[in-house]
Amino acid sequence: MSLTDRTKPTDVSLNTDLYELTMAQGFWESGLVGGEACFNAFFRENPFHGGYAIACGMGQLADLVENFVFDDEDIAYLGSIKAPGGGPMFKQGFLEYLRDHHLDLTIHAVPEGEVVFPREPMVRVEGPLIDCQLIETALLNLVNFQTLVATKTARVVKAAEGHPVSDFGLRRAQGPDGGLAVARASYIAGAASTSNVLAGKIYGIPVFGTHAHSWVMAFPSEVEAFRAFAKSSPKNCVLLLDTYDVHQGIKNAITVAKEMEAAGERLAAIRIDSGDLAKLTKETRKAFDEAGLPYVKISASNDLDEYTIQSLFAQGAPIDSFGVGTKLATCDPQPSLGGVYKLSAVRDQPDEPWTPVIKLSEQAYKRTIPGVQHVLRYRDASGCPTGDMIVCDDACGGRPSGVAYDILDAYSSYEMQGTPQELLVPITEHGQAADHQTTIEESRERCHDAIMHLDPSITRFLNPQVYPVGLEEGLAKLRHDLAHAEHAGSGRPTVA
Repeated sequence: MSLTDRTKPTDVSLNTDLYELTMAQGFWESGLVGGEACFNAFFRENPFHGGYAIACGMGQLADLVENFVFDDEDIAYLGSIKAPGGGPMFKQGFLEYLRDHHLDLTIHAVPEGEVVFPREPMVRVEGPLIDCQLIETALLNLVNFQTLVATKTARVVKAAEGHPVSDFGLRRAQGPDGGLAVARASYIAGAASTSNVLAGKIYGIPVFGTHAHSWVMAFPSEVEAFRAFAKSSPKNCVLLLDTYDVHQGIKNAITVAKEMEAAGERLAAIRIDSGDLAKLTKETRKAFDEAGLPYVKISASNDLDEYTIQSLFAQGAPIDSFGVGTKLATCDPQPSLGGVYKLSAVRDQPDEPWTPVIKLSEQAYKRTIPGVQHVLRYRDASGCPTGDMIVCDDACGGRPSGVAYDILDAYSSYEMQGTPQELLVPITEHGQAADHQTTIEESRERCHDAIMHLDPSITRFLNPQVYPVGLEEGLAKLRHDLAHAEHAGSGRPTVA
């Protein structure tokens, strides 16, 4: 199912910041309706002090573009908005322009599940200037959060060392849509299942869940509660041991497990949600093994993250699976990716050459990269990525050299090794979805493959190695020349 199966087109087109619409009206009134633009979405720093991020959210962009229309109800609402100085915010002519307006956008993006790095385009958007501006907020809303969640999940999955991780974050997520985004992105990044039933319906993600502490508390005794649950759900029986006392819970669970065996069933697992998980899971494993129940798995939850899971395994905790909720759904300790969407080229008509543009800043790290950009990923003979080069056809003539110059330090360069491959792939062409839209399962497989091929020095949690990303020589020079011209006040230089 698609992004809009739960919403009307109205909910898509008005899911934006007001200034996208006020700028669009200004472009319309300034006669720039025929003008075209190229924007790039990217982030400036890896999340969680890590060495990489996982691209996610791009699989919903085609739906967004195709359903981004303003119907009569939208136009009526926009017409009712008042300007702070008095009178309507939007002119009637502009509202008529918007009525049933369809986006004529061509989008290229990094495939979902692929690893991405700071300052390289994750999404490139080309088309009418107004259309590019209208989609900005909605695009960033999709890509920023899901990329952040996918990256957090990939770290948790790495720490889990092949043991299943389930998304338990719905009740702590930022609203129902946030919960759906978490379930989708976490599954792409390697989570085995989700507790979110709606996400299971919409995206086809496996769902998982058993019982809470309230189930045990609703019965006269813990053992009666366990028996009742085993009778009700013999094929999905995971017993929560820490409602009262874990040691007594172990004894009661063993009693019920033996009763299930006698009835021809098996207790699938137990779960512990509090206390010293390393100590308690060791005691649990020993007790169940001694009782002749080695097949009963142990699951752990309780505000887990990648560092806690890593520590548990370092202590020898015999845990078979993890339920990760709050810190995954909220991406603790980093609540946002900080992705941005910046203009990089303009032209007056679709058949004209692009004119690169640059944004300068008092802060050098905010200086943008000009031109219609591509990303070449270099891979060695085994398929492992060795570095990325950002290129611009107008700057390199389509023949990039093998040297890339650091984006923040022009005196540093990287000698790219291996075979280059274009990283950005078509998502939409003039407002219509590309021929092949990646499925969530394909994205999940791509993520697994991408992480496996990334050097361990980049995926480690502590002081990861910096992955090389740089500008092709001609693009580096174009950027320097544009910056110099803007500082000198002479306007945009001519691109040879």
